[in-house]
Amino acid sequence: MPRVYPNEATTEATKIPQQISDRQLEVLTVWKKSLLFNCNGFTVYDTKGNLLFRVDNYQSGSRKEIVLMDGRGKCLITIRRKRLSFADNWMVFDGENSLNPKFLVKRPVNFLASKDLAHVISCQSNDKNLMYEIVGSYAHRRVAVYDDKKKLVAEIQRKEAKAGVTFGGDVFKLIVQPELDQTVAMTLVILMEQMFGLKRSISLG
Repeated sequence: MPRVYPNEATTEATKIPQQISDRQLEVLTVWKKSLLFNCNGFTVYDTKGNLLFRVDNYQSGSRKEIVLMDGRGKCLITIRRKRLSFADNWMVFDGENSLNPKFLVKRPVNFLASKDLAHVISCQSNDKNLMYEIVGSYAHRRVAVYDDKKKLVAEIQRKEAKAGVTFGGDVFKLIVQPELDQTVAMTLVILMEQMFGLKRSISLG
């Protein structure tokens, strides 16, 4: 398998700019593999090959939640499946917080009749406004994320190595526009894996 990134062993997290005006388009490399033995998860690198995000879910441990961490292992986002829900609904929280979710990600009930993979709905107001619409095919690594103004803010695409060699479905690109926080973008990738991953490797079972 081609090498994913030259700085694969780097553990220093890249700082995520806080101001939209300071952000630039980023092309992240997502590897559907945990850095830890006996774990499932993700490892994510920035354009310089620095470790940006990681997800490590122990196969033998509890699967009641998924945690997105930075390169140093600090919890950034906690994802929990919504209880007593007939649909594929997930609650997203800041850090290790278990109250006041940031947003809800819902898979359409009648998925076959909809082009949408999922809807991201705000939990910060009573209006429950649509924040993002996710369309495409996660299985083929062709996914687009649009904001409430129908502007493209992120994409998932296949990644190719030099000389046309492909990495396969376990390594792909996450293209993030300046308007979308990279942490949110990676959270959506995790949820696409839960909803549409062939192995559903870090799902709640």
